[in-house]
Amino acid sequence: MTETSETNCEEAGGLGQTMTDRPEDLHTWFLREVFPLEAALTQFFRNNWRNRADVADLLQEVYVRVYEAAETQIPKSVKSFVFMTARNLLVDRVRRDKIIPLEIVGDMDALEVAAETPGPEAQSLVRDELRQLQSALDQLPDRAREAFVLHHIEGLSRREIAVRMNVSGKTVDWHLKVGIQALADLLYGEPPTKKVKP
Repeated sequence: MTETSETNCEEAGGLGQTMTDRPEDLHTWFLREVFPLEAALTQFFRNNWRNRADVADLLQEVYVRVYEAAETQIPKSVKSFVFMTARNLLVDRVRRDKIIPLEIVGDMDALEVAAETPGPEAQSLVRDELRQLQSALDQLPDRAREAFVLHHIEGLSRREIAVRMNVSGKTVDWHLKVGIQALADLLYGEPPTKKVKP
C-alpha cells in the first residue's frame, strides 16, 4: 500500500475527516471498513426483523446510507455508525409501514453502540410509547388482535391469515379494519363510545 493510502486510512477514522476527491478512495474505505461487517449486520437483521426475506434489501439500504454519509464525513467509529444506521433503518421501516415489531426493542437494547445511542430521556420516551402501544394491543378484541399481529408484525398476507385463522378473506379484512380503527381510537383519538364486537 502506498504512503498516501496509509495516510487516508488513518484520516478515515477521525470524525469530520473527508475522503479525497478520488472515488476509489471511498470505495476502498468501504470495502475495507464496512463490508467485513456484513455477517454481523445480517445476524442483527435476522434477530431484529421478523421478515427474513427483507434482510438482503435491508443490507443494501444500510450500505447506501453509510456510503452516502461517508461521501461527506467518515465516521469516527465505523462499526457503531453502521449498526446505528441499521437500527435507524428499522425504526424508519416501522414508522413507514406503521407496524410495531415489539421483539426488536429487547434485542436493540443489547446492541453495544453506546457512543451514538440516544440519551436516557429519549429511551424512556420510546419505552413509554411502546408500553402504550402494547396496552392498546391488549385491549383489541382477540380475533382482531390476532389478525393485526399476523399481518402487521409477522408480515403474513391476507390469504395466509385466512388459512391460519380458518376464516374467509373478507372476515380477515373485517378483523384488520376493526383492529386498525380500535388502535387509532385508543392511541390517538377519544376513547371509543361503544365496544367493538369481534
